[in-house]
Amino acid sequence: MKAAVLYGKEKILVEDVESKPLDTGEIRIAIKAALTCGTDLKVYRRGYHARMIVPPAVFGHELAGIVSERSSEVSSFHLGQRVVVANSAPCGTCFHCSHDQENLCEDLLFLNGAYAESIVVPRRIVQKNTLALKAETAFQDAALVEPLACVVQGLEDLQPKRGGHVLVLGAGPIGLMFVALARHIGCSVTVMGRGEKRLQMAAALGAENVIDVTHKPDLVKAIPPGARYDCVIEAVGKPETWEASTRLVRKGGKVNFFGGCPAGTSVTLDTGLIHYSNLVLLASFHHTPRTIRKALEYIESGVVRSAQFVDGACPLSQLPELFRSMAAGNRAVKTLIDVGA
Repeated sequence: MKAAVLYGKEKILVEDVESKPLDTGEIRIAIKAALTCGTDLKVYRRGYHARMIVPPAVFGHELAGIVSERSSEVSSFHLGQRVVVANSAPCGTCFHCSHDQENLCEDLLFLNGAYAESIVVPRRIVQKNTLALKAETAFQDAALVEPLACVVQGLEDLQPKRGGHVLVLGAGPIGLMFVALARHIGCSVTVMGRGEKRLQMAAALGAENVIDVTHKPDLVKAIPPGARYDCVIEAVGKPETWEASTRLVRKGGKVNFFGGCPAGTSVTLDTGLIHYSNLVLLASFHHTPRTIRKALEYIESGVVRSAQFVDGACPLSQLPELFRSMAAGNRAVKTLIDVGA
């Protein structure tokens, strides 16, 4: 089969890869929709991810498709069934799993290989994080489940109140998903970001205020006079933006450091500000089986649609060129990969 293989820093090749036979409890999915992701771009730039993928390895993790083969032990899915699969599954037995923190599982099993004609899903992920789709659910919509589940996790950790004012830093795919869900639960949303198309998308998703910070390095000075934000969501993943977040939230407010910064970086925070402003600082990571299911509910009920985020398409054969352009800053939000071309 054709598949994209990550060989290291900024090196992807699309090549013929042998389809491995199924092991006990596994299924094979014929991929019908795969989407690009900011995490994949980070991995491409760095050449690896210590927990998720070590090259050489098949690449990509947002997908939906049809069950094309199953091992004899699998009875929960049938051939031809339309499914979406998450990119990981927890063990269910470690300390964190037993304390309702499956996203912090000590043995998270990750799955990569979305940029391909098919993918083999391991037994644990079949059992815990593979979901059947409604007949009317588009594969392209369903492929949003994994990143949306991370956003669901972030909002549930943050617990913004209906009618509260939320500031989202970053207008990439994750930032835009935060806008959609925060508006859905009744929050007023302001977005700070770059890129005309992305900021237009933020407004279309319901952001009441959109601030272009392209030429505004000091984010604190960029906010309107008198603005107060109950919650700030950092969806950029830069130390300087983490630091600014604590100066943008109101006294008694909450900050979610959602964007993961490069390995080895650190931040400097004003202890007096944090203490005397009684700030709540937290960080969210990944998703759980429950938030995966909640994300699919949002998609299948029409709260989130791929048309709100997917702004381009690309054949699998041109994936290396696409990632080079993404690394150069093409400002695309999400791109649908045609794995059959």
